[in-house]
Order: sequence, then C-alpha cells, then structure tokens
Amino acid sequence: MNNTLYADRRARLAAQLGAGGIAIIPTAPERQRNRDSDYLYRHDSYFYYLTGFTEPQATLVITAEGETTLFCQPKDLEREIWDGIRLGPEAAPAALGVSRALSSAELAAQMPKLLENRSTVWYPFAIHSGLEGRVDAWLQSVRARVRYGALCPDQQRDLCSLLDEMRLVKDADEQGIMRRASAISARAHIRAMQRSASMLRAGQEVREYHLDAELLHEFRQHGSQYPAYGSIVAGGANACVLHYRADTALIRDGDLVLIDAGCELDGYASDITRTFPANGKFTGPQRALYDLVLASQDAAVAATKAGARFVDPHEATVAVLAQGLLDVGLLDKNKVGNAQDVIANRSYFQFYMHRTGHWLGMDVHDCGSYVEPSQVGQSSERKDPLSGELIKDRPSRILQPGMVLTIEPGLYVRPAPGVPEKFHHIGIRIEDDAIVTATGCELITRGVPVKADEIEALMRG
Repeated sequence: MNNTLYADRRARLAAQLGAGGIAIIPTAPERQRNRDSDYLYRHDSYFYYLTGFTEPQATLVITAEGETTLFCQPKDLEREIWDGIRLGPEAAPAALGVSRALSSAELAAQMPKLLENRSTVWYPFAIHSGLEGRVDAWLQSVRARVRYGALCPDQQRDLCSLLDEMRLVKDADEQGIMRRASAISARAHIRAMQRSASMLRAGQEVREYHLDAELLHEFRQHGSQYPAYGSIVAGGANACVLHYRADTALIRDGDLVLIDAGCELDGYASDITRTFPANGKFTGPQRALYDLVLASQDAAVAATKAGARFVDPHEATVAVLAQGLLDVGLLDKNKVGNAQDVIANRSYFQFYMHRTGHWLGMDVHDCGSYVEPSQVGQSSERKDPLSGELIKDRPSRILQPGMVLTIEPGLYVRPAPGVPEKFHHIGIRIEDDAIVTATGCELITRGVPVKADEIEALMRG
C-alpha cells in the first residue's frame, strides 16, 4: 500500500475544507443478501480513495489542519476466526499513515468532541442512508454544550463537490491500475469470442451463461477482485436491450453476440464492449452496420483530446451515424431529409438512444460533473458541426489530461415499419476506455481486436 499516495490525497482535501472545517467519510455498510448470507462486500469509493482500506465498519475524519482519525473494527479473536483478520486501531496508524485510530464502537461518543469548535462539517450528501441523521445527533450533543462555551458548526456542506473534482483527473498510479484492469478484461473478451466459435464448430450448445462463465474465469485468473458491474452477454435480439444481463438464452449459429463486461482491479473499473458473430463470420448486413458503428467510434476517438468538450465525441459519433443510417437504408431520406435534418430532428434516436461515453474510474459510471463547475446553470452559443448555424446549449466539461472516459457508440435495430428486414434484431455496440492526453487519447482496451477482419481472424484461431 502506497501510504504517501493516500496521505497526499488527504492533505489536498484538508486544504480545501476552509478554516475550522472537518470532513466525515464513512465506508460502505455490509448488506444482507438473504438469511445468514451477506452480499460480497465492496468498500465505498470515496473512503477507499483517501485510505486504501477495505474493511467494513470504518469511518475517516479529517480536519482542515490535516489531522486524521480512523474509526475501525477492533481486534476480536472470535470474530476473526469466522470473518478474517482485522487490522485494528493499534496497527492502523502505521499501516495506513493516519494520525490516530480508534475503535468504531467509539464513533458516537467521539464525534461530538471532534465537531466541537468547528465551523463547517463536510460529508457526502445522499449517499449513506442515515448519515445525515447521525450528524444531526452529534451536532445536537455539541449544541448542548454551547452554554459552557462550546461552538457548534453552523454550516453543513457536501463533501462530494470536493472529492468529485479530485477523482476526476487520474494520477499515474490510478492510470497504471486501470491499464492493468483493461488488459485483464481484454483477455476475457478474447476468451469468450474464441470459446463461442470453437463450441459452435464442435456442434456444442452455446448459451449466454457459458460465455459469462468464460469472462468470470479470466477476471479471477488474473487477480481481479470482482466484475466492475453485471456483465451483459446478449445473443441475437437480446443485444437490442441496452441493460440486458447474461441469461439462459441459446446463442445460434449466425447470431451476433454483444458482450459488455469489465473487471474491477484494486478498486478501479474497466468497461469494454465488443460485438462479434457467434460463429466467427459476419453476414453482409451485420458487417455493414458494424463498420458504420466502428467508423463513428473512430470519429469520436479523434475528437477526444485535451481542450475538447466532453460532448464533442458524442457529436462526432452522431454525425457519422446520421449519414450512415441514410446510406445503408435504415432511414429514408425522402421521409427524414439529409444528415443535418436527421440530427436536428433526432431521427437517429430510433437506432441510437444513449450517449457516447461516461467518466470511468473507481466506479464504472464514475463521479465528476459533465459541466464546468464555474458554468453550471449557464448556456452558451456554438456552431452546429454540420450546418454552421449558431445553436444554444449547456456548456460542457473541457477535457484535461488524466481524465478517463468511455467511447461507446452503438446501433440497435428492432423490427418496425420501414426498417429493412435484413437488419432486424441486430444490436451492435463498440466500447473502449480512453485516457485523455495532451495530444489526443490513449485507448487502454485495444488488447482485444475491434476491426471486423481482426475479430474474424481471431475467432478462426
């Protein structure tokens, strides 16, 4: 564990709390799954970002002066026999670099003392159920001492507003972990592609959960702690359901398979989507739409660079898809007009209804505003990329080196009047993870092929 890294983050946060400020950051609670069984525990991302500590029942307190107090589970031989070794308060300061550590059983008694004579209390709003009530109870205890000269904080502020900005730009350590997570996930996608083709060639039945199992095997084989999210493994028409989960559906020879899956490694997510022919060979209509989606992703990648707006990759994607949908005949120009009209009237939305990316980091949909904080609530004018006309919209975040985002265009074709039958039930999404650099972006998920010819060659192998 790099104590210097976490200590630096805590110091940076402390410097933003203002005179007399104090911050309270709990980790995530344990959750019961059913009788005598809990869900697999996963720490709170904000808490982990500042501590690197993964045990439950812990709370971090930071003052503006940089003093840090960790409340954690006490050593307990009987519980450790059942649940595993605990770090404990005595070992925590040396192990984690905090100023001091106390038993979590002391939290209720100690917090009023820590809050006394503070001006502002910071904590994450609307994340931890019951935290606001606990803070109010602690403050009530402080107010009871006002007659004896105690000062009670008169402001409560959302700590996420500070931590989100800190987490938005990834440092070198974070980028390194995300590259490793992406490499593991790329291997998992390759394994699933090859397994699909080999099973079909052998005349074996292939179901979505078979490929899901291949992903999970590869994640764990290479040290990932968990999937970063519920894996999407969708065969045939199921690929047109955006948040479909791997189920029991049979994958047929000739189907496309859409897999959206990524592992979590040391607290950081990866997020890859590939769409491939189950038997290793695209049909003509499948290839036409696949190449269109890939061309739109290429345009989005070219638009992803420091100084660009977060929405620029999406607009680049939509411009390519609008023209492409007309060219392949999914949209009739006699009904919807030209590409400019398709964009203006959002006619493309029938086939492409989501944004082209999101922030990625400790959470798969990571924290951070998509609008410049100084411009929240404002609008701006800019030129439409196709018509050159001035349009008004909300300002967008300006990309900086170290920001990490996904680039994930897609097309989803459901049967509908006027939609050529050859395209029915085709769902395609291509997603890569990009680290913004000074000159462009680094795609850290291209360990798995993305071009149609390369996918077919891989699956023949």
